[in-house]
Amino acid sequence: MEHNLAVGLDIGTTKIVAMIGRKNEYGKVEILGIGKSKSLGVHRGVVNNITQTIQSIQQAVQEAEVASDIKIEGVTVGIAGQHIRSLQHSDYITRANSETVIDEEDIDKLINQVHKLVMLPGEEIIHVLPQEYKVDGQGEIKEPIGMYGGRLEANFHVVVGQVSSIRNVGRCVQSSGLNLEGITLEPLASANAVLSQEEKEAGVALIDIGGGTTDLAIFRDGIIRHTAVIPFGGNVITEDIKEGCSIIEKQAELLKIKFGSAWPGENKDNEIVSIPGLRGREPKEITLKNLSKIIHARIVEIIEQVYVEIKNYGHEEQKKKLIAGIVLTGGGSQLKHLKQLVEYITGMDTRIGYPNEHLAGNSDDDVTSPLYATAVGLVLDGLKRNERKKIELQEKKQEAENEKPIEEIKEKPVKERRSFLDKLTERVKDFLDNAE
Repeated sequence: MEHNLAVGLDIGTTKIVAMIGRKNEYGKVEILGIGKSKSLGVHRGVVNNITQTIQSIQQAVQEAEVASDIKIEGVTVGIAGQHIRSLQHSDYITRANSETVIDEEDIDKLINQVHKLVMLPGEEIIHVLPQEYKVDGQGEIKEPIGMYGGRLEANFHVVVGQVSSIRNVGRCVQSSGLNLEGITLEPLASANAVLSQEEKEAGVALIDIGGGTTDLAIFRDGIIRHTAVIPFGGNVITEDIKEGCSIIEKQAELLKIKFGSAWPGENKDNEIVSIPGLRGREPKEITLKNLSKIIHARIVEIIEQVYVEIKNYGHEEQKKKLIAGIVLTGGGSQLKHLKQLVEYITGMDTRIGYPNEHLAGNSDDDVTSPLYATAVGLVLDGLKRNERKKIELQEKKQEAENEKPIEEIKEKPVKERRSFLDKLTERVKDFLDNAE
């Protein structure tokens, strides 16, 4: 595949989406093809049936290939699920020589030190995200490279997950005949697709309501500050409707999408939907008021759990306030009157997030649906990774040709630090290759 193409693979609880994207000459992303299939082997964001997941992945990939006429080789895949948790941690290194300036290596050394944190058995660090640095006690430094100092310290946002779950995802991707090019945390992918830079600066909470999980990512001053995965999503609402109205799941899902509302007040008592009975039984009559009461009860519970996480981050402190409020995305964000309910519960400004932040202007409405936020984010991530690889290749080529080093510092492009996820991807690959 050419370097300006990337494929995102969103392995969700309800659906699996393969999306092919390309950067156009204006730096925007064009989506060339989408494939989606029903996800059968995933529960609450975690793979629980390898064979079924592989079949679903292959189906989605094949559909995307047909739509775009491009052969898919490698994919960037998202990681979510109820095993993800995050913590704050600070660490420091004492530099051997404070006469020299701080460089990449010092920062890598500091980040690698964080990776040695002792985790619970079976857990592994997925992301180490530096928040801000201190040099010799001077705080609030965003980029310490090039500064003098003996002691370099930083606050980190550390995201932790279960190794086995991550390896299982890797296994499914490889067994589907695809290369695992990158692993990304899904809340981060959705955030990339949906949030503007201004929102990330001002402070914003992204809530991605999926089928099996609700992901949260909080940004402030342009930096990710908090992530959480809550093990409930749209599926529990469907489950409740099914139980509460004694109907089958397919009907419950349709009712939710067509007539569901998060706000029970607006339905009149006499609004009734009739549902055909099973196999010659009498049809069932359900009042819309009851339907939205069921939905309301469950969605309030989900939003309240998310709000607890937002408070844990410290939203109530003045200098941590999230000025841009909340952005809702994911399939569950399409529930009628959800925005009003969220504003009512949290008292924060709320909007629905469509993944059109980096997409080309002529994209289909289909692609810009909140349903595809994570997939679009994974495509963006893949494209970014490709660009990094390209720069690294050019640098290697330059070294090989042994050209004169560039005197001007300013001409050298700032190399993005290899995220730990790239290293994790390699480790998962190595593990899978040696496991066979």
